[in-house]
Amino acid sequence: MIRETGQLPLPLPTRTALGWQDYFVSPSNALAVAQVENWRNWPTRKLILAGPRGAGKTHLAHIWAQMAGARIVDADALRGADIPALAEGPVCVENVEKIAGSRADEEALFHLHNLVLASGGVLMITATRPPALWNLSLPDLASRMMGAQLAHISEPDDTLLAALLAKLFADRQIVPAPEVIAYLVRHMPRSYATAARIVAALDAAALAHQRRVSRPMAARVLAQVVPPGAEDRGTPR
Repeated sequence: MIRETGQLPLPLPTRTALGWQDYFVSPSNALAVAQVENWRNWPTRKLILAGPRGAGKTHLAHIWAQMAGARIVDADALRGADIPALAEGPVCVENVEKIAGSRADEEALFHLHNLVLASGGVLMITATRPPALWNLSLPDLASRMMGAQLAHISEPDDTLLAALLAKLFADRQIVPAPEVIAYLVRHMPRSYATAARIVAALDAAALAHQRRVSRPMAARVLAQVVPPGAEDRGTPR
């Protein structure tokens, strides 16, 4: 049930929407979206999707998985996975840089990479940074990752930040006062991670005080999440 205007907040579950209709395209992510949509023409049949935490990489991975009929697996689950079975079709491996330094995990990814490509499949990788910064310990895997096409999502511009805030509120079934999103976009840093923290804090504050998310509440929470003097909004991209 949506938290309608004038209704007291209720502790409802968060449901993340992951369809095309829920993904907002702006200059910050348009090139990455175009590269994902062109998956049938990826050079060497693999792509690395890199961007900050909260940038929508998992959302875009699910969209690609629907288009390509792919399976999605977290990198640290590969060691215990049935790699030959997983490699029978397109695959997306998420959060790859977190396995850097683990020989067994890196070898599992290397094995999967080789089997997927040998079978004519395609491979998507998600990470927060480009592969040169992952510090992989397996040279053969590092060279394979460096050979993949790179799609990069930048920190959000104001248009995308507004859409992101609206989605984060909707995922939590919150309908804030009309002026809240515009206020936050004007005053908060351009950051996916900060947007998620602010919306979570507003959700908690609304529940604690049994009040709707209002502009005064947004101002108080913003000051707590982003202390005065730390409001660097970044450079629009």
